[in-house]
Amino acid sequence: MQRGKFVTFRYRAMRSLRRLNHWLVARFAMGALWLLRKLPPDKALDFAARMAVKVGPRFGRHRTALANLRMAYPEKSEQEIEAIALEMWDNMARLAGEYVFLDQLFDFDPENRTAGRIEIVGEELFVRLAAEKKPHILFTAHLGNFELLPIAAAVHGLKVTALFRPPNNPYIAEFILSTRRSTMGELMETRAGAAFALAAILEKGGNVGALVDQKFIGGLLTTFFNRPCETNPVVPMLARRFDCEVFPARCIRLPGNRYRLEIQEAVELVRDADGDIDIGASTQLLNHVVEGWVRENPGQWMWFHKRWTLSRRRRSRRWQAKPGSRNKKAARKAG
Repeated sequence: MQRGKFVTFRYRAMRSLRRLNHWLVARFAMGALWLLRKLPPDKALDFAARMAVKVGPRFGRHRTALANLRMAYPEKSEQEIEAIALEMWDNMARLAGEYVFLDQLFDFDPENRTAGRIEIVGEELFVRLAAEKKPHILFTAHLGNFELLPIAAAVHGLKVTALFRPPNNPYIAEFILSTRRSTMGELMETRAGAAFALAAILEKGGNVGALVDQKFIGGLLTTFFNRPCETNPVVPMLARRFDCEVFPARCIRLPGNRYRLEIQEAVELVRDADGDIDIGASTQLLNHVVEGWVRENPGQWMWFHKRWTLSRRRRSRRWQAKPGSRNKKAARKAG
């Protein structure tokens, strides 16, 4: 009995300390963003990037990034690996600072497309999808400022409900969620039952968007940069159920705090012998698309994310990295 009380006390104490740590980190972050808001956008973003390049390497996440980069690019030298990691910190700092300037940064003017910070490649595709009376799925990755993509869609009349994973820090998550909703429209947290909610939107002829480059425990076993990882199969699953097209979209950060937003024609998802979308192979296909994007601009992706950490049962080697019935079972579970 006494041991049970001690365990309960220890659990509550650890939970309280974790919440306190989250609160302190969030207060620091909010204070930094408040100070940045006092500066003009360009000066604020450049300052944040300079600080991040100096401070970022002091954190454990930098070691994680370097380890991931070494395995992804075994042919690169240590100097090249370090340079990509520093560019990543530059990008992440700008992304954080851009939350307070989103309303100012998105200055795309259809009447004068070269005057502002935003370039849009495939603008006519946004317009076409907005006019079609059928569901669509858009997917992207954590590249550049990916937050600008749903704003671009909304400007062209394309309403997209975006699936996102909130940060682990609940205080920072609350701030980001409020910022996103004020500029991007409908959002849906990655949680149990999210696939069913997205299905309801598609069933009504709506459009959904998803980030597909994060670790998803219990997802399909796939590869990314030739390394095993677990990937959420929700996009191919929904595409198969509603027979809707899937469009890649990405943001590329350009010099001078400018951005190129691209939406591309629908990808040809892999079909099985019966003509249905092969969920496992199509999930892998999306990984290949994202990997191609990352290879083009490696410093604009979050290398400190533990993308390749496998769940315990897969680490025990009871799962094999090949398509088959187990992948199908995981797909049903994820849905």
